[in-house]
Amino acid sequence: MGAGELFDLSGKVACVTGASSGLGRRAATVLVRAGASVVGIARRADQLEAWQAETGGETQALVGDLANREGLKNLAERAARPFGAPDILVHAAGINTREVADDVTDNGWDVTLDLNLSTPFFLSQAMVPAMATKGWGRIVNFASLQSYRAFPGGIAYGASKGAVTQLTRAMAEAWSGKGINANAIGPGFFKTELTEAVFADPERARRNAEQTCIGRNGTVEDIDGPLLFLCSQASAYVTGQTLMVDGGYTAK
Repeated sequence: MGAGELFDLSGKVACVTGASSGLGRRAATVLVRAGASVVGIARRADQLEAWQAETGGETQALVGDLANREGLKNLAERAARPFGAPDILVHAAGINTREVADDVTDNGWDVTLDLNLSTPFFLSQAMVPAMATKGWGRIVNFASLQSYRAFPGGIAYGASKGAVTQLTRAMAEAWSGKGINANAIGPGFFKTELTEAVFADPERARRNAEQTCIGRNGTVEDIDGPLLFLCSQASAYVTGQTLMVDGGYTAK
């Protein structure tokens, strides 16, 4: 198999949550450009439609509330209608309530754990049978710097993202024998809606850049190669891993 074929997703169907903005939107675009038919899921129809317009290719916008666990099976069924059952599932949707430990609310905790941790598991569980029938699948979770580091105001978010790394290992143990590889990407500081508060403070953004080995914060294009690797045949013998795409932030 040639190098190009390793990363070619022609004939594959992908589903990306959080496709309306940020790294989820970029992930959905990258997979389309690699040849996949992509279903993007998010709550904002206008942003999904904008993504479709700028991306081209075979895409389908699916509006849904990913935090509603009871509706996830229905979402999985709807995601399979346009192009067939997904071969690739990317969990990019997430939330950070930024509540300090002493002020964490029941709702803040629950919505964070539900969307960041429970949704990736239960949506995957609903899609795995079709992947297993084909004998091929890729699940990519989104971890975080806070999977390994504690940041102020991040106790619920950090707990959810620390759990995502273990969820990824457990998914690999459960499903990789059926041809379904499960891995995670751990982004560093990328300028997205989720990190607006970070980049609104130039001094803080500068300190974060200095903490990396490379010396800068991430751009959305930096996610392209790692994501395509984990979604393609190139990662055939890679599963249960968290790949930190952070410019070496966690190496220092």
